Amino acid sequence: MKTKAVRIYGKNDLRLEEFELPPMKEGEILAKVVSDSICMSSHKATLQGPEHKRIPDNVAENPTIIGHEFSGELIEVGKKWSDKFKPGQKFSVQPALNYKGSLDAPGYSYPYIGGNATHILIPEEVMVMDCLLTYDGPGYFPASLAEPMSCVIGAFNANYHTDPGSYIHKMGIVEGGSLAILAGAGPMGLAAINYVLNRSGKPKLMVVTDVDDQRLQRAESLYSVEQARGKGIDLKYINPGNLDDPVNHLRSFTSGSGYSDVFVFAPVSEVVEQGDQLLARGGCLNFFAGPEDPRFTALINFYNLHYESTHIVGTSGGNNHDMVTALSMMAEGLDPAGLVTHIGGLNAVIDTTKRLPEIAGGKKLIYTHLNMDLVAIEDFERLGKTNPLFSELANITRKHNELWSVEAEAYLLRYATVNSQ
Repeated sequence: MKTKAVRIYGKNDLRLEEFELPPMKEGEILAKVVSDSICMSSHKATLQGPEHKRIPDNVAENPTIIGHEFSGELIEVGKKWSDKFKPGQKFSVQPALNYKGSLDAPGYSYPYIGGNATHILIPEEVMVMDCLLTYDGPGYFPASLAEPMSCVIGAFNANYHTDPGSYIHKMGIVEGGSLAILAGAGPMGLAAINYVLNRSGKPKLMVVTDVDDQRLQRAESLYSVEQARGKGIDLKYINPGNLDDPVNHLRSFTSGSGYSDVFVFAPVSEVVEQGDQLLARGGCLNFFAGPEDPRFTALINFYNLHYESTHIVGTSGGNNHDMVTALSMMAEGLDPAGLVTHIGGLNAVIDTTKRLPEIAGGKKLIYTHLNMDLVAIEDFERLGKTNPLFSELANITRKHNELWSVEAEAYLLRYATVNSQ
């Protein structure tokens, strides 16, 4: 079977190509990709090429398919897995396989599996590591967003605390504690806010900061202070750039004691250091953001690390359990639509991936069988004046609080222009 896919050949060398998939083996599965959400990690991999830890050294001769936040439908299941998977099932993939300790991952390291493709061949190790996960909820795009949501879930699971005099780690954030999400109005920060509002074990206080007022306003429109209050959370949105002394101002919400859990969602030294200064005794700082610079550093107060028992952790992606949790929460009604601000077709992947930090908004959702330039949801109404497709999409999103939805997705897939695959 032929596929059309975006492959990486080296630094800033992405190519949209059509090629033949090899014949499927009995330990493999043939699948159709429907949607892929473009991740900042793909942008970083594009910049670094073979210097990236997950991109093969010989990628120039053996290009790999990029994109790792994808969902679709199984087409043909190899004999080895026919008792577990069936054609027609919807699926997502946990890309962090950890197969035999390797960093190889779909969307980075493999020639025939990745999100920015029309069809893929799922290799045996994905199933061996239980990383092919079925999805029973509505639509496709929620399953694409299960991977970034699983990264957030994994980060929350990685935080830990100890009682005075004890070495036993209590995993997770402090229930009824104070939580700060710094630089938290971007796509992953929004995912974290959404998760906190829907998880069990909620904090009593959640403070979200960002230096972009427009992003903060959008975050509050999606996840309001009133909504949080109804779930027992005192939620505050703060722009520290408007404050003379942001650390003391933020600490004042905790009566000066500091935060039991702090998450840093931007690879900025000042933000990391601010997070360290906000920690309460026994507090845990989670550095979530992935820096591009391998020499990225920030100053940490080791006096507090020693005498105040503060902790520092970092995670890079979720695991299978986190992914299963994300898919289960979405099948039960957790709506990740607030993360999506743009949609496009496979032809939009290269430019979008390369320019991702320059494009305002949240997640850029790609429908791989469509030919469509990247479009912001907020532009649907304007474009709809001359294009009936966007006119109807504007009507649908208006019904859903100006957000993407399963209804909008179904309409798009039915009426938008398909590519040759």
